[in-house]
Amino acid sequence: MGTCNSLPLVEGDRPSDNGLNIHPSTNPRPSPLFSNVGRVLGRLIQDVRSVFDFGRELGRGQFGVTRLVTHKQTKETFACKSIATRKLHDKSDVEDVQREVQIMYHLRGQSNVVELKGTYEDRRSVNLIMELCEGGELFDRIIAKGHYSERAAAVLFKDLATVVHYCHSMGVMHRDLKPENLLFQSTNEDSPLKVTDFGMSVFFKPGQVFTDLVGSAYYVAPEVLKRQYSAEADVWSAGVILYILLSGIPPFWGGSDVEIFDAILAGNLDLSRDPWPSISSSAKDLLRKMLNPVPEKRISAADVLNHPWMRDGEASDEPIDITVLTRMKQFHAMNKFKKIALKVIAEHLSEEEIIGLKEMFKSMDTDNNGIITYEELKGGLRNHGTKLSESELQQLMEAADVDGNGTIDYMEFISATMHMSRVQRENNLYTVFQYFDRDNSGYISKEELEHALKKYNICDRKAIVEIMAEVDTDHDGRINYDEFVSMMKKDDAGKPPSFSRYVQ
Repeated sequence: MGTCNSLPLVEGDRPSDNGLNIHPSTNPRPSPLFSNVGRVLGRLIQDVRSVFDFGRELGRGQFGVTRLVTHKQTKETFACKSIATRKLHDKSDVEDVQREVQIMYHLRGQSNVVELKGTYEDRRSVNLIMELCEGGELFDRIIAKGHYSERAAAVLFKDLATVVHYCHSMGVMHRDLKPENLLFQSTNEDSPLKVTDFGMSVFFKPGQVFTDLVGSAYYVAPEVLKRQYSAEADVWSAGVILYILLSGIPPFWGGSDVEIFDAILAGNLDLSRDPWPSISSSAKDLLRKMLNPVPEKRISAADVLNHPWMRDGEASDEPIDITVLTRMKQFHAMNKFKKIALKVIAEHLSEEEIIGLKEMFKSMDTDNNGIITYEELKGGLRNHGTKLSESELQQLMEAADVDGNGTIDYMEFISATMHMSRVQRENNLYTVFQYFDRDNSGYISKEELEHALKKYNICDRKAIVEIMAEVDTDHDGRINYDEFVSMMKKDDAGKPPSFSRYVQ
């Protein structure tokens, strides 16, 4: 069972979503010398059972047990993965849990990733509160059905391929993709798949090679067994899952792990015996490309989404492109006021939430001077497999460069690429509104807006007038909290064209 991590606020600190007081605090971490600080999360000890009632067991792994929990106040149900701290014997074990927390923050907001709602550490365990997926595991549904039609398989598999592409675009390798880690959100036949359990996941950079042996027998890639692998290993694992979706059995069999590994290394892929004669040649072409034993020749996750079999199996033929590039393009469509609001939010995010984006910034900042130039942005996007024209690159550069100095600094990068789910959380919106409302009147005046924009070298009075005209919907000459929230949550695709000059 997977997890997502946020840390509990002290009651009354800030507004919380859905009455759940489980969002990450932006307060400084207490001193590690303090006796009530957890050794894993480095935050104050808090008893999760004072907030949640624990129910039946949902799953069990090497380090933890996942149970159904109910929030005592709201009566909402969640899944709680409890990782026993006594089983975390050394520093590397602790770092594994910390990395899982960081990665789940990094991936938070993608609709096919099980969302982490909060984290608690007590004296016995680290507890990860996650959304509850009541539809069960993909593995169980495969056993019940034996196999799916190609159209049903394509619909399901697109969810998985999207997550793999999303993870790789965000610099994350899952390393343990298998049917047991794919959960259905509900029992409905058309329920979306959710990927979970990022306990073995790692951040990676283009060209980085890993040597540790991880994964599960049927799904592990041959290069992992050879201890020389990178993100292509996830594509192999996904290919094994697709093979099962179409046939009901994994492609490489054995009576023991050793025999399974031998079969994987032998690479004898059977696409001829039943049910393969009735499977389309396009599906088999995709499988051959995903299960190519040579990782350099294996199809990428992005190309999986572009494969004819995937496109033909869907009503839409456009692949979902969820990347840092997409976030920057969305950011490009926002007015300057909203960009600055995003930057304020980015400055208040906890370290766990931005660690992944921080690593991506460092990989692009090749001279380690704390800023990204046009050439570094161009090279960094190319290393992540993104091809842009010079004009598109220039638009992205200008969109992220809030202060207009010709470079992208660290906070500009974070604010341009962080996911909208973080932007729209009530506690973050309230914090940034208070930042602009300097006199605590409950409103942002024209003067306060002008002061904030000047801080970021935006002194165009016409821009201020037009921003006020868009956001101040009741036309009282000031921006109240509801108007501010409406602006932050608005889909900017429908933004009036008069604002186009201020988002270049």
